[in-house]
Amino acid sequence: MARRRKKNSRNYFTQETEDAIVKYNNTTCTEEKSKIYQREIHYAFFKLTENIIHTFKFYYTEVDKIEHLQHEIITFLLSKIHLFDPSKGAKAYSYFGTIVKRWLIIYNTKNYKKRIDKAPVEDLYKDETYSYSLEDERVADKLSFFIDRYIEYVETNFDIFFPKGNDAQVADAILELFRKRENIEIFNKKALYIYIREIMATNGLEVKTPKITKIANRLYDLFKDNYISFLECGYVEFEEV
Repeated sequence: MARRRKKNSRNYFTQETEDAIVKYNNTTCTEEKSKIYQREIHYAFFKLTENIIHTFKFYYTEVDKIEHLQHEIITFLLSKIHLFDPSKGAKAYSYFGTIVKRWLIIYNTKNYKKRIDKAPVEDLYKDETYSYSLEDERVADKLSFFIDRYIEYVETNFDIFFPKGNDAQVADAILELFRKRENIEIFNKKALYIYIREIMATNGLEVKTPKITKIANRLYDLFKDNYISFLECGYVEFEEV
């Protein structure tokens, strides 16, 4: 008996879809564009947005139904579709997937902040996710102080902690989240990984998830051991390396 082929999660975005997008951009007739989009592109965009929303759990929305959010994103994709240039080596699936992720990160961050800003004080106390006290503030201040010292410590010893390949650059991208922590709202782990990849991409580097995890674990070990010592002693004393 022949083995059943494993279902491809991208089978809604096929080479025919890629070709249709190119054909759409090369067509000047508005009516023909509409036909190409409806017949060959719309479903792929719909499934792409649906999968990314659920995979990365982008659920901080202002709409009652996810389909309404998808409509907003697809409208945005159509405003950018003419910018896709296959001659640069990009695949339409990756190109438009990146656009969707960036759009959703910005959108979700904005709505997450609105949720916090508009929540009644009594609700913040009831919801343990946003519980707050003066003691929390004091702890946060101490943590912020420690993080600044921790960043300096790791930066000074990059070549010792991360001597291989581009490990130091990955570590620096992760530390960028610490540096910009006041202005960044990371709402889930996968979004954080996307953000790190975007930082690396600006330097022309592509980094895989296992590499990020490996470097993040190393940074966490350095952070955890020294932060515990800081809490016990009340002052920062990083070990010399």
